[in-house]
Amino acid sequence: MKRVHVARHAPEAHVVKGFLESNGIAAVVRGDHLQGGWGELPVDLCSVWVTDDAQFERADALLVSFLRGDHAREFRDQNWRCPKCGENLEGQFTECWSCGARRPLKP
Repeated sequence: MKRVHVARHAPEAHVVKGFLESNGIAAVVRGDHLQGGWGELPVDLCSVWVTDDAQFERADALLVSFLRGDHAREFRDQNWRCPKCGENLEGQFTECWSCGARRPLKP
């Protein structure tokens, strides 16, 4: 298991973990339960780890691209409407924030 990202806080770590998992890379968050104990201390307790070392390089490249905003820019003009509830969503989202329905596959 290799550490791929040190997060500033638990929500950031879980967003990164979810992003990696949505790209087929198994990941875990470590140290998120310790956040309340560290306060403002400059320590690297909350981090994201890739469970398969062979996936580390791919995970690192995806994460760098994601944190630069490349992913959002790639899909910014691909807005879609949820087939279940009709909500308008931005292109980078794969699920509806309102009802949880998955984005339909393109024909």
